[in-house]
Amino acid sequence: MGIVAGLDSSPDFTRIVVCDADTGAVLKQGYAAHPVEGGGRASDVDPQAWLLSLGEAAGGGLLEGVQAIGVSSQQNAVVPLDAQGNTVRPAMVGGDKRAQVAAADLVDALGGREAWAQAVGCVPQAAQPVTKLRWLNKTEPDAALRTAVLLQAHDWLVWQLLGRPVRRTTDRGGASGTGYWSAATGAYRADLVELALGHQAMLPEVIGPSDAAGTTPEGLLISAGTGETMAAAFGLGIGLGDAVVSLGASGSVMAVHPEALVDNSGMITSLADATGMHLPVVTTLNAVRTLRGAAEMLGLNDLESLSELAMKSTPGAHGLVLLPYLEGERTPNLPHTAGTLTGLRRESMKPEHLARAAFEGMLCGLADALDVLRGRGVEVRRVFLLGAAAELSAVQAAAPALFGAQVVVPQPADYAAIGAARQAAWALGVSQGTLDPRTPPMWQGPAAQVLEPGEELAVGQAVRQQYVSVREQTYPGAFR
Repeated sequence: MGIVAGLDSSPDFTRIVVCDADTGAVLKQGYAAHPVEGGGRASDVDPQAWLLSLGEAAGGGLLEGVQAIGVSSQQNAVVPLDAQGNTVRPAMVGGDKRAQVAAADLVDALGGREAWAQAVGCVPQAAQPVTKLRWLNKTEPDAALRTAVLLQAHDWLVWQLLGRPVRRTTDRGGASGTGYWSAATGAYRADLVELALGHQAMLPEVIGPSDAAGTTPEGLLISAGTGETMAAAFGLGIGLGDAVVSLGASGSVMAVHPEALVDNSGMITSLADATGMHLPVVTTLNAVRTLRGAAEMLGLNDLESLSELAMKSTPGAHGLVLLPYLEGERTPNLPHTAGTLTGLRRESMKPEHLARAAFEGMLCGLADALDVLRGRGVEVRRVFLLGAAAELSAVQAAAPALFGAQVVVPQPADYAAIGAARQAAWALGVSQGTLDPRTPPMWQGPAAQVLEPGEELAVGQAVRQQYVSVREQTYPGAFR
């Protein structure tokens, strides 16, 4: 069918992969860091920086012969434009702590967490676009007043690649993270934009997963684009029965599901994916930060040393249980709590048992998040484990039995860029009449380690029960 490219504009860099449209084989790659002013990433970024790094990453004729491009980009970035299409102010990006008060204001203004969950499938958090609009309205009212058009990062990049046409587009995946589009109804809530920004604004047209956003003057097809989370899921090739557990400082659990989930507790964020399905997500505040804290406590320099130490212990850590709520917690909703270490006995007070308890506590916290989805009917047959910590032997030894599922550890790759390229191949195939608009191209899955719970399942479930008992004693009814 030809050659396609996927570009991923992350918070720090642009990566481009050029792929065979039929198989997904990566043919070439490009990379460039965003130019940074002032010596570090900030909450405000000139979106021109994204274009500059894109141009650098595409240098040396990287895109020669490419027929279609897909765009993946960081989520939660808002680009406010005036009526002429110029940026009103720098883009607001990342987990913007300035907007925490605005998030609480918005929750109250609509009538509470349940009202938001029912309206758009999520409760406002500081990072979300709808919350940033509220912050803008309250702290920079002149800029808010001049804002006539709202785009996210991938919307803006697609619009630029197409030569800034009158029509502006987005996709379901990106729209579902804004806080003013509902994955359940497939429609914007313009009243929530007005509630946040103080007035209405133009919003991009939501196009289908296999639709093209347009064609460049040179004849290059540009697909719909999507957010990084959705692009990575698409690049991994996950489907029904699959969940993805991401191990960053905080953790997230997402799974493919045929329908949007409305969760009045606010623990589930109801996102749409890049295929026409849904991608419910549950977030924990404490994942790898739990391991780093334990390593510092034990005087270890790195997580590999912590993992080696933990492997000298046994499942259950001689009765030590760590509830890893070091930064408070979102799942369960315990924002003002702290971590808890229980089961201290003379025989359990050894470094290797504390190391093991840290790994088991982190993974049990993520298993709690998985169970939130399972409790709502989401099928989980296998779990993709992402992040550098997924390579640690202590994680791989414990995860399958604690999650109660096959665990897949893909080789490190830029799955968001690969997912963007796969989307481009889909739009190209549909435009040529060689692919069904309802069925994405079948690409080779990632090279991966596959870990089975096997005979350890019963032991793992006993460890999990030990953790749940401590959690229920300490925070009774936290998940009700």
